[in-house]
Amino acid sequence: MKTKACHPERSEGSQSFGRRRKTAEILRSAQNDKSGKGRLWSLKFTLNGKKVSAQVPPTRTLLDFLRLDMRLTGTKGACLEGECGSCYVLVDGKPMNSCLMLAPQVQDRDVTTIEGLAHSKKLDVIQQKFIDCGAVQCGYCTPGLILAAKALLAENSHPTREEFLAGMEGNICRCTGYNKILRACEQAADAMGLKK
Repeated sequence: MKTKACHPERSEGSQSFGRRRKTAEILRSAQNDKSGKGRLWSLKFTLNGKKVSAQVPPTRTLLDFLRLDMRLTGTKGACLEGECGSCYVLVDGKPMNSCLMLAPQVQDRDVTTIEGLAHSKKLDVIQQKFIDCGAVQCGYCTPGLILAAKALLAENSHPTREEFLAGMEGNICRCTGYNKILRACEQAADAMGLKK
């Protein structure tokens, strides 16, 4: 009988484990700062295709950094527990809960928000299909859903309906019932020439 590893992050490779260790060091450093002034982290990363440099408190979440410091309000914060997907951003092409990530965790990485999908004032095909199919109701979950679909289609160019469902399972929508969302994803794949 196989048992689960005590540290699954180590099995993901030393790069992932190294990032987690760095995050722990950042937090220890912030907690040990007795000056009362608070230490700032010199953050450098790529945001929506542009290099960004900023000084951030090491305990600031990526969600707060994007919304408050960068004024990119497309990324939403609903549950703030990593359960709903409204805060999804793409980090190195993978959907991540920005409410659970500390801003220093994106050091030297590539981050894409919903604002980074449109090019030359033209919506990404997934964004357009969400509009065309009526998959946008209140709009609160929409940015996370679109980014999850973007990541899924980048990884799997011919997803089945079941794979779409599995790829979107980290996202909660309280308005649409998911049928219009799935239709939008399928039509986006068709429009991109990806779906069989």
